[in-house]
Amino acid sequence: MPYSHHSHSGQFCAHARDTLAAVVEAASVKKMQVFALTEHMPREQQDLYSEEIDAGYSEEKLHEIFNDYYAEARRLQALYSPKLSILIGTEIDWIRPSSKEFIESLLSKFQFQLFVGSVHHVHDIPIDYDAKSFEQAKKVSGDSLERLFEDYFDLQYEMLHSLKPPVVGHFDLIRLKSEHPNVAFKTMKGVWQRIHRNLAFVVRYGGLLELNSAALRKGLQEPYPNAEISKEFLGLGGSFTVSDDSHGIDQIGSSYRELLRFAQDVGIAQLTYFEKGSPTKDSRFPDITTRTTALSQVQRHPFFT
Repeated sequence: MPYSHHSHSGQFCAHARDTLAAVVEAASVKKMQVFALTEHMPREQQDLYSEEIDAGYSEEKLHEIFNDYYAEARRLQALYSPKLSILIGTEIDWIRPSSKEFIESLLSKFQFQLFVGSVHHVHDIPIDYDAKSFEQAKKVSGDSLERLFEDYFDLQYEMLHSLKPPVVGHFDLIRLKSEHPNVAFKTMKGVWQRIHRNLAFVVRYGGLLELNSAALRKGLQEPYPNAEISKEFLGLGGSFTVSDDSHGIDQIGSSYRELLRFAQDVGIAQLTYFEKGSPTKDSRFPDITTRTTALSQVQRHPFFT
């Protein structure tokens, strides 16, 4: 079964393309069977990106946009049922400890069916936006790439411990703008200890790690998370799902064939996905359950043929 638990549209995300309706229609045409809508949560004024500032956005405007997103997502969910299972959620952004209250208020306001837990900032600075911002964050970490990695995974642990996201977004996103994007984390003892700690915690609370194909389309050799992290998580008993992290119709299912080959190479035999049904142990989402399917079965789906 092809599915994605992480997507965006240009209608509600300034750095994406296409309307949400066009994105959903493309997912249906491409024979997706489960497709999660996870537009970015609103952020505080100090955390607006340059394209949002250029467009005249404010914190209040981001909340208006998000309200509009939720209404449109509900409309499309009803319109496409039952031929396409649409799940409505959001991608949260843990920036600082005060993010907890901000995010929890959002989760209580809307009736989501999942959310993706992500870290895009370290020291309040975006780390996946451009090389300049990445270097600024590294300077705050003592101009040490290894220390920046440690700071990123420490911040991620704060997010995991505080929110227990059902889907952990692009686990090692910190690689993207690094001068060594295909680095072996195991060569850095402190970094690897933090990675292991975070993975073990995800296993304990029952979260899913997304195999995120966006890294491949952005030129990295391996998806998020990379092979060494994926093998470690698998060895701990962790479960994986699949996401394209699409930002427009041309990216839906992008690099999925390569992603599934990667999964096979690292030894992942089955994938997990969310669907409507009897609740899982996560009481925050009472109408959602998880299902597993063999990787070989996914590979035989018409989406890939």
